[in-house]
Amino acid sequence: MKDKKQKGAISAFMEHHFLHFNSATLVDAAQGYELQLEKGAKMLVSLAGAMSTAEIGKIFAEMIRQDKVHIISCTGANLEEDVMNLVAHKHYKRIPNYRDLTPQQEWDLLEQGLNRVTDTCIPEEEAFRRLQKHIYQLWRQAEAQGERYFPHEFMYKLLLSGVLEEYYEIDLKDSWLYAAAEKNLPMVVPGWEDSTMGNIFASYVLKKELQAHTVKSGIEYMTFLADWYTESSAKGIGFFQIGGGIAGDFPICVVPMLAQDLERHDTPFWSYFCQISDSTTSYGSYSGAVPNEKITWGKLDMDTPKYIIESDATIVAPLIFAYLLGL
Repeated sequence: MKDKKQKGAISAFMEHHFLHFNSATLVDAAQGYELQLEKGAKMLVSLAGAMSTAEIGKIFAEMIRQDKVHIISCTGANLEEDVMNLVAHKHYKRIPNYRDLTPQQEWDLLEQGLNRVTDTCIPEEEAFRRLQKHIYQLWRQAEAQGERYFPHEFMYKLLLSGVLEEYYEIDLKDSWLYAAAEKNLPMVVPGWEDSTMGNIFASYVLKKELQAHTVKSGIEYMTFLADWYTESSAKGIGFFQIGGGIAGDFPICVVPMLAQDLERHDTPFWSYFCQISDSTTSYGSYSGAVPNEKITWGKLDMDTPKYIIESDATIVAPLIFAYLLGL
């Protein structure tokens, strides 16, 4: 790992200018993450929101290649949207004035097959349908052979098979999912059913073309995570959460589940916690809760390093990753 003297211009700029408030927390969190890696701890990164559509892969893929991420928890949307960006990037449409759109203009986008995520429209035909015909064949093949896989394993198979190569529209090195597939990186994808591919799979189940058990479930993801955490926590496991929601809520619960429900009282707490969030602290909001609340749930210890950066993850996460990469 590079020491501070070897860090590049971005890191030097951050250390010189990011001295107070959220910017100071950003640097503290990056240095805390770095310290975890130096101690031999592993790191879970959770991806919520639309980070793949925000092209986080441009830097997150290198984090994976350099072994600075050891397991990922992501939404089904982030799982598929990285691949969609890979195969349909030139067909995406940016809408800078998205705040000013009328309902009629939104309807017009729908009729053009453009599904809007803030200022970026995902092209249905080139993205969703291009993947559908290939992933369907993998689902059918697995079922015919009596095999079952997790959602991310099907996506790994899809990418590594090479069937999508003719469609690539960005540099493959900028796909974080391809980098993860190459390493067979452990992953959990809670709530996959609400993603586009999850909806498509459900439609085949309703048409009785596929059986629901062909794709492994969320409970199986939790039991996999429990085993992985138990086997991997000797030197600690940190938790780096981008956004809120199920991508973060699901995996963080594995610690109290192991300690309280399985009564494995020697289960270590998460050794580091950082959340990038624009959720405000409010009554009953878990995404906006301060990290100390997690102590009461048996997820974090009293002395676990804790950081919350109240800012835009599309700005903050690339900066922290740049720091960790020594840029």
